[in-house]
Amino acid sequence: MNATPRALLERGLDALALSLDQARVEALLDYLGLLQKWNRAFNLTAVREPREMVVRHLLDSLAVRSWFDAPRTLDIGSGAGLPGIPLAIACPESRFDLLDSNGKKIRFMRQAVNQLGLDNVEVIQSRIEAWRPPALAYDRITSRAFASLPDIVDAGAPLLRAGGKIVALKGRLRADELAAVPDGYRARAEPIEVPGLNAARHVIIIERT
Repeated sequence: MNATPRALLERGLDALALSLDQARVEALLDYLGLLQKWNRAFNLTAVREPREMVVRHLLDSLAVRSWFDAPRTLDIGSGAGLPGIPLAIACPESRFDLLDSNGKKIRFMRQAVNQLGLDNVEVIQSRIEAWRPPALAYDRITSRAFASLPDIVDAGAPLLRAGGKIVALKGRLRADELAAVPDGYRARAEPIEVPGLNAARHVIIIERT
């Protein structure tokens, strides 16, 4: 990877067929800069090299953009804001609630949301088991490496609107985990291609039957 982070991001967006205006490209790069800066002090992510961050964080999150044309999304265990912040930048008409219980990660996300001017994002410090949103339900619930699929369903399904979907991001897919999704739900897995990433990635779509 000899390209600059900007060139790598723009090349990846082209490969994903995502057309983002320059302001949103700049917002993604500004988020990356904030993540690098805070990571030195707070160890928010094990990925430290900027170009690797573009691939493993920005493009990995944006590879599932097409599943988030929905009014309201909850990102469980958002950590440093992944996938929620990149998706919120790419989907300005949608609302994103970013949920985490870790104080330092909450402080980082709030700073990033404020500095980037993301008025479609709310950052919430809570465990998912204790979170009771003021509105009735979400159209999408997402998570990246938060828990097993059965645990995601158990935690998230009570907050899911009728007709809504859980969209979980996973690496290598385990058949036993997919088969363990609770009765009353159906799950399907689709492989996704993340530009520049030489590793298996899947999106798991879970719906009520």
